[in-house]
Amino acid sequence: MAAWRRLAPLLATIASAAGAQTVPTIDTEDASLGSVAIGSGRFHPTLAIDLRNGDFARGNYDDDAANLDRLPIHAQLGFGFDLHRDAAGQADLWLVGTSSNGFHAPATAERATPRAWYESNNLIGLVGRPTAGLSLGAAYTIKASPNGVSDTTHEASVTAAYERDHGIGALHPSAAVTVRPKGGGGLFTQLGIEPELLEAGNATISLPVIAGVGWHGFYAAGTGDVGYASVGLAYTYPFVMGAAHWRLRIDGAALVRDDTLRRLSTADAETATVVPLVTVSLATAF
Repeated sequence: MAAWRRLAPLLATIASAAGAQTVPTIDTEDASLGSVAIGSGRFHPTLAIDLRNGDFARGNYDDDAANLDRLPIHAQLGFGFDLHRDAAGQADLWLVGTSSNGFHAPATAERATPRAWYESNNLIGLVGRPTAGLSLGAAYTIKASPNGVSDTTHEASVTAAYERDHGIGALHPSAAVTVRPKGGGGLFTQLGIEPELLEAGNATISLPVIAGVGWHGFYAAGTGDVGYASVGLAYTYPFVMGAAHWRLRIDGAALVRDDTLRRLSTADAETATVVPLVTVSLATAF
């Protein structure tokens, strides 16, 4: 019993450190950096599914209006692989990949098979953590439409995020810059913060704020410089079940678009300046 009393604190410390490990992720829609909790090992499969009341990419209508007509579902399958570890044995360089696929009840114009599968974004990237709290990444994404409702585009992005318990890191600032080598032109820049407002046990409530600008016709030829912003609340609850780390997240946001971006929506889509968006997602990693 005495030996166990001496060993128990050590085991608790090891378990806590293991639970604190994360692997970076890069969002396939706007190249923003995130992270998920992981277990041991060097290869970490990730899986996520989300339900939305509409689909918008960088503030722009993306085939689903913000209503309850079609409720798009997105399924993501990805991985993170440790490429390098520091002297303390902590990973600081990763190869990451994600395939994000969107499904919805098809509209009458979507007649190509498979009609319900309207979006497939596939990303490969590298992410490094050169210093505590700072993550830097580069990614290449191919965005395709299996049912042919949208054109195929290629995007090259650099992205960054900073996270600490104090100072500017407590705001969780992030930034991303994207160009399109194929299927468009221009430049896209995005800045974001997500400070935590409340913490209760494992659950947190945060304030995600994002602002983005598409420069020199990024959204469409001849549109010039176009911008948007969004602000909302997010509830996040991480938990462990079996060998997997899980995270439930509920986001509610108000998307605010300038007049040019608003008018880019098709006749049967959102043309409002302010669009309410809700997303419920469940993600896991090993």
